[in-house]
Amino acid sequence: MQSTIEGRTGHHVVVIGAGAVGCASAIEALRRGWRVTLLEPGEPGGEQATSYGNAGWLSSHSVIPPALPGAWRKVPAWLLDPLGPLALRWRHLPRALPWLLRYLASGWTEERVQRTADALRLMLADSPVLHARLAADAGVPGLIEHRGLLHVYRSRAEFESESLAWRVRARTGVQWTEWDAARLAAEEPDLDRRYTLGIHVAEAGHCRHPGAYVAALARHAQATGARLVKALATGLQIEGGRLRAVRTTAGDIACDAAVISAGARSAALARAAGSPVPLESERGYHVMLEGAVPVGPRTPMMAADGKLIVHAMVPGLRAAGQVEIAGLVAEPDWRRAEILRRHLVSMFPALGDGAAGEALVVRHWLGHRPSLPDGLPCIGHARATPDVVLAFGHGHVGLGGSARTGQWVAELLGRAERPAALAPFDPARFG
Repeated sequence: MQSTIEGRTGHHVVVIGAGAVGCASAIEALRRGWRVTLLEPGEPGGEQATSYGNAGWLSSHSVIPPALPGAWRKVPAWLLDPLGPLALRWRHLPRALPWLLRYLASGWTEERVQRTADALRLMLADSPVLHARLAADAGVPGLIEHRGLLHVYRSRAEFESESLAWRVRARTGVQWTEWDAARLAAEEPDLDRRYTLGIHVAEAGHCRHPGAYVAALARHAQATGARLVKALATGLQIEGGRLRAVRTTAGDIACDAAVISAGARSAALARAAGSPVPLESERGYHVMLEGAVPVGPRTPMMAADGKLIVHAMVPGLRAAGQVEIAGLVAEPDWRRAEILRRHLVSMFPALGDGAAGEALVVRHWLGHRPSLPDGLPCIGHARATPDVVLAFGHGHVGLGGSARTGQWVAELLGRAERPAALAPFDPARFG
């Protein structure tokens, strides 16, 4: 029998998970007058958190789901190449197969891709502005910048091979500017000259230190009234269709509502709330060259040939990418991080020159993107009770989408109905 560590009073919400989504949800709930407990077993923004290690993009144009028409043809390569940009470990395949089939079906036609993109655009369109406000409120305005993001290609043909994605983006309202080889060389003098075309999306922004940013949001939530409890959520006490408490390793926390925003570890809690969802970890890696790196991108960029993002951050130069379907407990394959390092050096050859390259401190990291097979997060009420709000499964856009998600979560708290705009994200879509 667990002890109760807090008596039940009105308008108290427990936010499970102090990542980007959880912190934004806590801040928005506080603004609406809720008493908030943030529940997090680790340090907010720490290395264990997915928010810590992402690429730092606030990409309002990241509206394309992972699977596109014809993706099924690539499955054999995913299984046979353990070091490809997307890899499936054989041992995890039986468990991941239902997720994979839904994943492929979600991008089967351009029409399905467009529906997903329209929904994601609603969540992401103003993310740089929303994050700039959050950062200012949290006392770290310098961590958010709004000067665009860059996609680089080796040729016009390579860009046109992604024409479906850019066509879909254009229909959602995304605009961009093309940089020819001369302008690309002028804007990015350290970039290897094999890249001859740049696509600059001016509306997008970036975060200069995701871990520090999330930590600042957690501190801001606490400064404005939230209580941080260092414990792990283990279950929910639901009686008569109403939430009574969140069960934790530190005892039960009595409350009126809860938000499940525990990233890739949210599935068991969602199931306890009557909403089973096909959540999978898209394991992502990064490599970090720490310190004052002498060369690199002036604008955060994605290289089409390596499927990686390169971003000069406060702690150093980060290259992030890779998708590995292997579950939550499999050991890291650090060869995948080494691939990122090698591609980074090929993009910026001066990184490998003599003493400058040898002096750099290189660190590897692995995190778990919480991904649902249709490319959309779950944002809505749990089936067992409207007192529980689900807010997870953002995949590759968790940081960017967190600010708007936090606002939506605050709208859902304390009400049984769902705003019409959130229909595409309804957890009930999985039956």
